[in-house]
Amino acid sequence: MNPIFRGVAIAGLLSFMAVASGATSVPQRDDLTDDDRQRVASVTAPATAFDQPERFERMQAGAATSTKRINADAFSHASANLEFEELQRFLLGNGLFRKDWVSAPSSTQASDGLGPLFNARACQSCHIKDGRGHAPATVDDPAVSLLVRLSVPPGEAEAAAIADGRLAAAPEPVYGQQLQDFAVAGLNAEGRVEITYEDVPVELSGGETVTLRKPTLTLKDPGFGAFHPGMMTSVRVAPPMIGLGLLESIHEADILSGEDPDDRDGDGISGRAARVRDAEGVWRLGRFGWKAIMPTVAEQSAGAFSGDMGLSTPIAPDHWGDCTGAQQACRALPHGAQERLGAEEVPGDLLDLVSFYSRHLAVPVRRKVNDANVLAGKKIFYEAGCATCHRPKYVTRRDVPDPALRFQLIWPYTDMLLHDMGEGLADHRGEGTADGYEWRTPPLWGIGLSKVVNGEASFLHDGRARTLLEAVLWHGGEAQAARDRIVEMEKQDRENLIRFLESL
Repeated sequence: MNPIFRGVAIAGLLSFMAVASGATSVPQRDDLTDDDRQRVASVTAPATAFDQPERFERMQAGAATSTKRINADAFSHASANLEFEELQRFLLGNGLFRKDWVSAPSSTQASDGLGPLFNARACQSCHIKDGRGHAPATVDDPAVSLLVRLSVPPGEAEAAAIADGRLAAAPEPVYGQQLQDFAVAGLNAEGRVEITYEDVPVELSGGETVTLRKPTLTLKDPGFGAFHPGMMTSVRVAPPMIGLGLLESIHEADILSGEDPDDRDGDGISGRAARVRDAEGVWRLGRFGWKAIMPTVAEQSAGAFSGDMGLSTPIAPDHWGDCTGAQQACRALPHGAQERLGAEEVPGDLLDLVSFYSRHLAVPVRRKVNDANVLAGKKIFYEAGCATCHRPKYVTRRDVPDPALRFQLIWPYTDMLLHDMGEGLADHRGEGTADGYEWRTPPLWGIGLSKVVNGEASFLHDGRARTLLEAVLWHGGEAQAARDRIVEMEKQDRENLIRFLESL
């Protein structure tokens, strides 16, 4: 582990211990001088005036912000502050991210090893044009950019492993932790995903009615026998890839300072940081994934290679991915590791390139920041309480090894914490330290361009929301009060709120 990040992990664990012991002191950044600390506090203070944009607000990813033309490639540009050699690494990573992998054995030995069970042949298959995926619109549509997590109630040993951070959830005994709905030739896929919807009308002030769609998941055609009777499932749509390196570079203290698990301030918001063990067994802050079970971009990438495509990496070295010991037909098939290329199907240097690419996909520049309706919508965003969880801004660490990510003022609109989102969004399935009602606050930067990048893009963890307003109306739990304010406000105010979100 890089010495800087090992120190970060130790400091983070000490902060975790302080929170667990009931300490009330606010975590402090250890990477700033006193002068820097004052500057950061000033520039990240919440907005109080809404008649004009804040300084630097348009460049929502700092110097890394992309100012290129807005079109379907808006999420596929490199951070604007990369040097020439770094840009070459980015382009190599881009090629790997788009590459279609094939099953082993193959004449293309540097590209074989897919599966044997898998969800996609390429990273780009789910993260469409580096953006978000979508849920099937009808029962006949394929589930091409989402996956289904699986688990069962944990036994004593599994519960201990989950508590110790060594296991995210107890896997289904035969099917593992994820349903793979594709397989190589000669092997059954694990099943078929079918999602149906029930209409849920919601009446808004002024006589407007919005029809939400409530999804029901059915898994059909199990390929390796019946599913466990206690199996729990959770549908996950692929999230957008932009700004990940900047999110990774937010100081732990800035995230932990937002924790209020016992709601001591009485505002109804009680976010919790996810705690996970990294690949080396060190306790870290969970940052990535819908339940924040991954601490770093590299581990998130390795998890996707393994679970989604059945490809081994130095972090997840099993050549058969999520194929379990009960699936002997799967584990008997050849893998794609080539001794002359490395011990894994995706050797460390290739994983590094994909991780570098993922860290440096640029956040696009804001649009219409001076527009009166957008500014009015921003004020509503604050007044309704949305900014409590969707925390607008940070300054990244001064000691990040990568200069392009270092000490940038960014506007991701997330607190990176787990929140109870209510019964309507609950999957009733624990994962890591998150329970069945909790989800990590997703970043909002770029959300207004989601359908520009992928016209079928949908919102929330399972893609049930077709519009931003639908996504807002599904909020419950800790967000119930904010959601109710939006239901009750004038139609013009709601429209301005959506205009603000579309400007991000």
